[in-house]
Amino acid sequence: MFSKLITTTAFIAISATAAFAHATLETTEAHVGGSYKAVVRIGHGCEGKPTIAVRVQIPEGVIAAKPMPKAGWTVEKIKGAYEKSYDYFGTPMKEGVKEIVWKGGSLADDEYDEFVFRAFLTDGLPVGKTLYVPIVQECPDGASERWIEIPAEGKSSDDLEYPAPGIKLLGKKSGH
Repeated sequence: MFSKLITTTAFIAISATAAFAHATLETTEAHVGGSYKAVVRIGHGCEGKPTIAVRVQIPEGVIAAKPMPKAGWTVEKIKGAYEKSYDYFGTPMKEGVKEIVWKGGSLADDEYDEFVFRAFLTDGLPVGKTLYVPIVQECPDGASERWIEIPAEGKSSDDLEYPAPGIKLLGKKSGH
């Protein structure tokens, strides 16, 4: 009985460690037609090497992205055209930040940190679906962890080796 308890506890500990081994989002649900604060959690480096850059691809339909500065890191905002024009509080937006890159810092493999940005989720995004946010960790000597895999329609990301974190899209908040 005692050995079964130890085995079960060890399994849970290993499972919990694996769950934190991905790049994840702190908030995994958000309302369309409103602002979203993305907290990207990085739980490890690249096979013992530190993370020296974090790249976040901003999905189509997510506009007005603004990164939070991070002490010890520089922030690059890569801008480009959106696939269509979006209404942002009465102002048409045809282009904006498509990728955010934090670089120049060093996050040791055995440390954890968070990288934050704010954006607006347009009301044309598909309610009930999951919107995926591809993230790439860059490490020295060309090593990287590419959290960019998106599951096929109707499938779960549980079976993917490097799943992109996702946001379940909820309907507009009432009164907005």
